[in-house]
Amino acid sequence: MRGLVSMLIAAAAIAAAGQAAPPAGPFRAAVDLTAVNATVVDRDGHLVRELPLGAFDLFEDGILQTITQFTNERVPVSLGILLDISDSMFGRRLDDARAAVDRFLFDLLDPADEFFLMAFNHKPRALTGWTQARGDVQRALGGLQATGGTAIYDAIVESMPLVDARTRARAALLVISDGADTASTATLRDVRSALLRSDAFIYAIAIDSPERQPINTRVNAQVLREITAESGGRTEIIRSSTDLIEATARIAEELNSQYVLGYTSPRGADNQFHSIRVRIRGTGNGEYRVRSRNGYIATPLRRRR
Repeated sequence: MRGLVSMLIAAAAIAAAGQAAPPAGPFRAAVDLTAVNATVVDRDGHLVRELPLGAFDLFEDGILQTITQFTNERVPVSLGILLDISDSMFGRRLDDARAAVDRFLFDLLDPADEFFLMAFNHKPRALTGWTQARGDVQRALGGLQATGGTAIYDAIVESMPLVDARTRARAALLVISDGADTASTATLRDVRSALLRSDAFIYAIAIDSPERQPINTRVNAQVLREITAESGGRTEIIRSSTDLIEATARIAEELNSQYVLGYTSPRGADNQFHSIRVRIRGTGNGEYRVRSRNGYIATPLRRRR
């Protein structure tokens, strides 16, 4: 959760000037600031962009904090794609997922972003490291075959070392799955614990087609919503893999429209959980709604390897 917020501001300035943010090696946390990514929507769910710093209040453990770093410019992101390749993804679903991932990464995101691809069935498997090369992703996607069970929790937990090794200051994961977790060693509690120690926010796209799957293997939308909401992300429920293109486009738009706020926590690295709440001033009538991570564990500042 601790992050180099000044790096976020510099990256936003570089992006606004039309230049790619330089890959300066693995991201290093060097300033003892807490960074919070925030998405603002209106009462109809439309993204709200270009709000100024003065529009935001940020609370830790219910106490108003002084926001010392802020940007409403787009900050480059390190994005991990966790793709379900279990039995139920066979055929058209996997083909649709390949096409949606390729378009998402290379047509909808920014050239300054980086990404990795991890496939999971009963066991997660990293298909690429951090890359910006379309060829790397296309080769990895082309070799996939659908087989086995579904280990969503294991995939999220095992992606955390990759998140720590990123070269961009903002981090996100996107889980694409059509089934409930049936094969993980990790538990839901393990996932939540890992995410509280990470500044990554999580999105999920759940393909829920009742006519194709038994009730006990259908995607567990409630669990995915709990995981993603706690991190500041969200879950999209779709009925067919043909809807993946539109779903990934909506998530890309959100990634391109977020705010980053930074503050110095008064608690220090006490290894305790601290709640976070971000709100827009003067919107008690519900005009705007903010999504951000709901808390973090204040671990000692450490270098990302």
